Amino acid sequence: MILAIGIAAIVLVAINAVFFSALHLREVTQAAVDEATPVNQALTVVRRDLQGAVPPGLNGVLTGDFKAGTVTSIGISLPVAVEMFTTTGVLHDNEPWGDIQRVTYELKDPADHAAPGKDLIRSVTRNLLSTAALDVEDQWLMSGIEGIKFSCFDGTQWYDAWDTTDTTSVNTNLPVAVRVQIQMAGNNSGKTPPPPMEILVPIDSQSRTNT
Repeated sequence: MILAIGIAAIVLVAINAVFFSALHLREVTQAAVDEATPVNQALTVVRRDLQGAVPPGLNGVLTGDFKAGTVTSIGISLPVAVEMFTTTGVLHDNEPWGDIQRVTYELKDPADHAAPGKDLIRSVTRNLLSTAALDVEDQWLMSGIEGIKFSCFDGTQWYDAWDTTDTTSVNTNLPVAVRVQIQMAGNNSGKTPPPPMEILVPIDSQSRTNT
């Protein structure tokens, strides 16, 4: 009986070690998934907005210009990284606007000032025909961002700034592609910040004239 109890105790110790190892692995995996989920969702939203970008000057007031860099946007107090008009609007019973909406991306200070980095905010304006002040809706995408950069490709070279309203520039149309770089903020442990995340989004839509 003593031998059996000893063997059972050894088996229980082994099972306990395996069980707690499995629990630790589950917690680590779940933490990694929880951390990656907002990032994947944010990149998906950014990619969808860029793919639906509307060329300037096609529909009058229902479309606008494409701007990237340090942009001043109407109705938003802080400079934004990009301003575009895109066909990603969704119709609702209480928001009977069209599917074209103005979208900007900017960084704002988080509510928790002790948190590293800033929050990535997607600001959406649905009612483009409003004669009053624009109703801008801020949507939180992710936090812990050190910086975000939109670079535009004209088919030959990359530009850090793009403005289709600048008539003195050749870039009065949508870029051929847009590269988005998001730099995550480091923590206070002194570790080297991770390399920036990057997505490359081709844009097929272009405005053309008879000439």
